[in-house]
Amino acid sequence: MLPIKDNNPTTLTPWVTWGLIAVNVLVFLMTLSLGHRGIIRANIEYGAIPAVLFGHVELPPELAAFPPGYEFLTIFTAMFMHGGWMHIGGNMLYLWVFGNNVEDAMGHWRFLAFYLLCGVAAALGHALADTSSQIPMIGASGALAGVLGAYFLLYPKARVLVWFFWVLIFYVPAVVVLGFWIGMQVINLSSGVNDGVAWAAHVAGFAAGLMLIPFFKYRHVPLWQGGPKQQPVFGVYRPGRYRNSKGGTSPEFRFDAPPWAAAYEQEKAEKRNARRGSSKDATTGTQPPQDSRTPWVWRPGDVIYGDDLSNKNAPSNKPGPQPWGPSTDHKANEPKRLGIGVPGVPRKPSGRNRD
Repeated sequence: MLPIKDNNPTTLTPWVTWGLIAVNVLVFLMTLSLGHRGIIRANIEYGAIPAVLFGHVELPPELAAFPPGYEFLTIFTAMFMHGGWMHIGGNMLYLWVFGNNVEDAMGHWRFLAFYLLCGVAAALGHALADTSSQIPMIGASGALAGVLGAYFLLYPKARVLVWFFWVLIFYVPAVVVLGFWIGMQVINLSSGVNDGVAWAAHVAGFAAGLMLIPFFKYRHVPLWQGGPKQQPVFGVYRPGRYRNSKGGTSPEFRFDAPPWAAAYEQEKAEKRNARRGSSKDATTGTQPPQDSRTPWVWRPGDVIYGDDLSNKNAPSNKPGPQPWGPSTDHKANEPKRLGIGVPGVPRKPSGRNRD
């Protein structure tokens, strides 16, 4: 099963994921420019060789990229080396599909540290499986396996669009896709298949991801939460955006917010109020604009009731908080519009209030 994309939205721009993909592709293209003999030499110099890491053999000085005592640095350089177009293409595809959500669950710098630690664990797992091996190990598969392990625990029920046997394209739960992937790695490792693939590195990296994710994720991000709830979300604005007309209504664009988004924003508001020494309730909702040039400041969790958004004094036809207040019980109040702060969404009138 070849993953194409998932239906799991993010709240952060995945700069680290994009950066890792860019660095891997750049290193691969630079390696290709060296020619056949240059590629072999680069793999020996910068690949992780188990026998060298454990001191069983020493590379000749002309083939050693690092001085004696610093051979362990090849564990990191090997993560960015690849052996061919299929090798790097498959790895970067998996990183593109799954990396952004894991980065979203822990932040940019934590994700970078998590990625590198999983790569180290994968290299050590491969080296320990055969400490006398003199074959260089290269590739981002071990670090990527850690990302897959983290996604497995974070979003098991997220839907992943897969290409099955090059014929069928359909959505499958992430737990099935990733369970199938790690199952194949374990089967190949236990069967002793020797086809040039570091199966032990894949298994070790996946296990590292499972063990490290509880320590790297944000506190408000639960484990085994399943996929995001499919909620229609309307009124997508950012602080500083302005209403262009008093008669305009909210745009009607769908966006599936992660289920922890509201709790995350509430936690940030509580911390901000605590620093300021304010006793104001952190869950107080955003107030309506006073005129056509008042900025909208909506955040995840703010709920608007009623159909007439152009009239801020319009009575609510739903029980619970006032028309411009937040909802604390979405099931009881059944909000019609949920404002989620997402950049770059254009305005589009709903057509309900055109006066």
